Amino acid sequence: MAVTVKECLELQLLEVEMLLSMFPKRGEFSLDEDAVPSIQRYLRNADGALPPQLEYRIALDVGEAKVKVELQVLLPHMYPQVAPQLFARSDALHRQQQLQLNTRLASHIGSLDSGDLCVCEAVQWVKDNSLTFLENSKTSSECASKEVRVKETLHRMWIYSHHIYRQELRKKIFDCAKKLNLTGFCLTGKPGIICVEGLRENCEEFWRDIRYPNWKHISCKHVENVEAEGSVDNLRLFHGFEDLQFQAHGDYGLRNDYHMDLGQFLEFLKQHQSGHIFQILFGVEGKLSDN
Repeated sequence: MAVTVKECLELQLLEVEMLLSMFPKRGEFSLDEDAVPSIQRYLRNADGALPPQLEYRIALDVGEAKVKVELQVLLPHMYPQVAPQLFARSDALHRQQQLQLNTRLASHIGSLDSGDLCVCEAVQWVKDNSLTFLENSKTSSECASKEVRVKETLHRMWIYSHHIYRQELRKKIFDCAKKLNLTGFCLTGKPGIICVEGLRENCEEFWRDIRYPNWKHISCKHVENVEAEGSVDNLRLFHGFEDLQFQAHGDYGLRNDYHMDLGQFLEFLKQHQSGHIFQILFGVEGKLSDN
């Protein structure tokens, strides 16, 4: 007899109750406050739309050193009939070790019988097996420190928008840049210009986040990759993430109808070794006034 979505969701809630009893301390089990109620509402009226997929995070202490490993869980509506999406991450792991850990975890979960709840099993497997990868990561770090420093690449993105005005959008831009350790600036007004620099994956994550859900009048005009020995921090042109505002021109009586002084912006770019970007952004060669 075929298992229904309703039956699967009921099992998912049972497993959440088990996990909450296993991880009762604050911060150990993180779940959106409306996740369970939305499933319960669906179970009371299965004719309605499906609830969002259940998603939560479990913080684990691994080994005697209590190294933090987080297990991120996303459950398809038909879990446990289909496999859950699991991802273990830790700041103590290099990317390669983290990839190996998750490959092994997926292999283990795939070997279990379908139809059985397996998040608790995944939690135990991560606690039992993460230590090996953590020790390998420590050894790799020690070896790397004795070797010639590996080249790193700084990624720099130049982003153009028709305008940037809204306070909530500016807050999102600054919060995202801070979270991802990106330096650069946001020029408010018409046009709006954003520059971010840092690790490539962080810049790309920033680009995905600020465009969501549908920022139409925005484009990445230019990308620079700069390679050098040592840390990417030595390659940055900006020391922080600046809120850039210049004298504006336009009708202040009309909302959102003012243009930034691009002459001042060009001077700012030249001060940061980026004068060549002006033509890329605006299609014309920038010239400073004689004043």
